[in-house]
Amino acid sequence: MKNSSENDSFQPAAAPIGTAVPAAETGIPVRGRLLGLDYGTKRVGLALSNIDQTIATPLETYLRRDNRQDERYLLQKVQEYAVAGLVVGLPVHMSGDEGEKAREARAFGQWAGAVTKLPVSFTDERYTTALADEHLRGAHVSPKKRKLLRDKLAAQILLQSFLENSRRGEAPGAIG
Repeated sequence: MKNSSENDSFQPAAAPIGTAVPAAETGIPVRGRLLGLDYGTKRVGLALSNIDQTIATPLETYLRRDNRQDERYLLQKVQEYAVAGLVVGLPVHMSGDEGEKAREARAFGQWAGAVTKLPVSFTDERYTTALADEHLRGAHVSPKKRKLLRDKLAAQILLQSFLENSRRGEAPGAIG
């Protein structure tokens, strides 16, 4: 567990959709699995990248319990998949401003980084839930099933967006 002075100095980079942030600036390694987290007060959607960080796949939706159980769960996933970094969705307003939910997501990301001792990056998650719902409706998934799948699909969308945007500054054909 980090002490409060270490937590106060934790300043992860935000990576809005459409904006490339070099991996060196975020602390996120350019190789190794990344765990995408779609934060919610009741549920957290999880997605996982491949080792080369080119493809994100939905993993699961976790129903939050209490800090101790949430910590145990997150550590188990990080160890099980040999995760190298965390990408947390940041729900910003349409204007790009951060509101209360964005502050909660940042606090969650900082907590997750402290618990796992992994680098954390934040990425704009605007539209991810709407896109997830649109895909699920298009696949004729029932409303009840959509609720079960929505968060992990939103996590996949935000992680895939992060993967694509973090590679924009590279030369064509470059491999991380």
